[in-house]
Amino acid sequence: MPQFGDVLACSSRGMYCPAGDFYIDPWAAVDRAIVTHAHSDHARSGSLAYLAAESSGPLLRLRLGNAIPLQTLSYGQRIRLGRAIVSLHPAGHILGSSQVRIEVDGVVAVVSGDYKRQSDRTCANCEPVPCDLFVTESTFGLPVFRWKPTKTVVDEILAWWSANQSERRPSLLLAYAVGKSQRLISEICSAAGRDASKDMFVHGALLGPNAAYRESGVDLPELPSVASMPRNHDWSRSLLLAPPSAHNSAWMDRFRGVSVGMASGWMGIRGTRRRRAIDRGFVLSDHCDWRDLLSSIEECKPREVWVTHGFTGVLSRYQSEQGRESKVIETRFSGEEDGNVLDEPSNEESTP
Repeated sequence: MPQFGDVLACSSRGMYCPAGDFYIDPWAAVDRAIVTHAHSDHARSGSLAYLAAESSGPLLRLRLGNAIPLQTLSYGQRIRLGRAIVSLHPAGHILGSSQVRIEVDGVVAVVSGDYKRQSDRTCANCEPVPCDLFVTESTFGLPVFRWKPTKTVVDEILAWWSANQSERRPSLLLAYAVGKSQRLISEICSAAGRDASKDMFVHGALLGPNAAYRESGVDLPELPSVASMPRNHDWSRSLLLAPPSAHNSAWMDRFRGVSVGMASGWMGIRGTRRRRAIDRGFVLSDHCDWRDLLSSIEECKPREVWVTHGFTGVLSRYQSEQGRESKVIETRFSGEEDGNVLDEPSNEESTP
């Protein structure tokens, strides 16, 4: 039975590799941080050195500053850090999201970060990596969470937008500013045609992330911000994309009769839409549902599973019942753990 003490350990600053003397998504400043992706619950400022996937560079610099000491790797490229051999592999969560593979003396651990198995036009698809120890998130780790195909959800959004246009009502679609919004823009333009973008506008919080995606080679239209348009602009045919924090803010006052929708995995829980005062909920997540969590673990074939983020106890108990060693590990940042906490970090919510 492999021993993981040199490969991976839990510390007061997050997951730590003793053999390589580095941290993965540390909660505080450290000497060397490997960052799985650019969301703020994983990418924290102040470390002396950062390592991440090449495609995540523009987003990380947007979040942490252009001057951060950042080394990037292409997916699959191996480097040695101390006694550890490290490589990064696609996680499919957002642009540049990575799983971290760590090998020490033939023992392999994989830290998934956040990941999803649904295909996404705006990032590399997740690739399961065989390992002895797999550290998995469990944001939506309950059997009730089962995602529809992306195309089905996008068709629902387009039908809602079309119905609103026939009633001359603007359509406001709330989604996370980094990752979800870019995925939606890409999917909507692919399904409805690039010409649809002439009626699409964004909150100012999306301008930086959209530009970072384009810098990384993702084909996104350059949508104008709402603030760049005249105050008397006719919004009646428009699809407006904004972070959840824009809901019920002064920014919304210019949209008369607006219909509000939200794209989130939490829309799959009955009552969430009502509590948020949302007209339409679209169940679309950048995390795995229950079935994809289970299949991902099986494909990695680990001897042991550590579970973090979200409904950890349920997934860990299920793995134990299947005869696999499993335990819950602490995390300081919950991310999308709570369906009542849907906002992106405040530094992505600036009003234009």
